[in-house]
Amino acid sequence: MNLLQYLGIKIQTVTVNQVIISINVTDQLKQPFGIVHGGINATLAETAASLGANAWLTNNDRHQVATGVDINTHHLRAVKTGVLKAVATPLKLGQRIQTWQVQTFNDDQITSNSTVSLLNTNLDS
Repeated sequence: MNLLQYLGIKIQTVTVNQVIISINVTDQLKQPFGIVHGGINATLAETAASLGANAWLTNNDRHQVATGVDINTHHLRAVKTGVLKAVATPLKLGQRIQTWQVQTFNDDQITSNSTVSLLNTNLDS
């Protein structure tokens, strides 16, 4: 079982221009205080950015994989219930580094904003 299956992350859209994923808020995702753990925001951000970055590599016939090297997440609003939806869009699709912005929403209100940088690595390295 991988992380997406374990947490119940659902992939809704994956293109080279946008990725949308979601997760139902459950007690397993919450801190003892009853709000979603900030690590979930970071997990959604890196997951969405990685899906998009790797789609771009595949679309451009590059025999590489993109792996996260840096993530910066700002937690903007606490979440207790509902569904979290992460929307990732590319800021820079470079030959070596890709940078994606990921915004997470709950009931159409932004709850976190992340910037994720990924390294394009050769498969035979």
